[in-house]
Amino acid sequence: MTTTLPTGRSNFTGAAAVRLDGVRKAFGTAGRAVVALDGVDLTVAPGEFVCLLGASGCGKSTLLNLVAGLDAPSAGEITLNTSRPAVMFQEAALMPWLTAARNVELPLRLAGFGRAERREKAAELLELVRLNGAGGKRPHELSGGMRQRVALARALAATLRVGGDPEQSLLLMDEPFAALDAITRDVLQSELLRVYRSTGTSVLFVTHDVREAVRLGQRVVLLSSRPGRVVREWTDVPLADAEELTEEITGHLREVISTHAAA
Repeated sequence: MTTTLPTGRSNFTGAAAVRLDGVRKAFGTAGRAVVALDGVDLTVAPGEFVCLLGASGCGKSTLLNLVAGLDAPSAGEITLNTSRPAVMFQEAALMPWLTAARNVELPLRLAGFGRAERREKAAELLELVRLNGAGGKRPHELSGGMRQRVALARALAATLRVGGDPEQSLLLMDEPFAALDAITRDVLQSELLRVYRSTGTSVLFVTHDVREAVRLGQRVVLLSSRPGRVVREWTDVPLADAEELTEEITGHLREVISTHAAA
């Protein structure tokens, strides 16, 4: 059964993979500043898959960028207890002159792995995403879905550190399947769940698709429209009736959008 929480705090009280306390982000100078996020409190437990849901422009991607360290909050604190997060975007953004295997090896090289070890790890990750026969192909030789699999393998590689614990990792995903056709998206959602269950990594997944959030997440967090604040959480999502929960969350999302439009 799902539990609806009216605040941004989860029931988790242990050491978080990432914790946001009172995070605020404003763009621009005083008087003309646009506040994207305001007072966001959010915790992702180690090994937890959290889907961050909201309307377009509510600050979901901004929040992900802050967690990734690509930008700094205007106020509040972000605490990471994992290795540096890896980010996966809508576009695969692979290096076109490198093979699939070399694309996956790149973050391993930057992390200090030796040639033999990074080749072995890249092969393992390509096999994990079911591309073990495509390591020698370049991006233009791969379908859109295959390129996103390579991007996923590369993101997982980016969470690894020499001598580090592979389970102490955080994967940030910014609508990675939004540009794919429905069938490919469905397949990759299933693949992502399989990879997630086999790796133990923590995942913070941004989407505007309620069905995707319900299918993937252990917990779904709803942001208000700008400025983004956590307004609802649904826990124990895999135990809930998917259709019933989708309708419930869709109703709250519509309320958020309507309130913003009327403001």
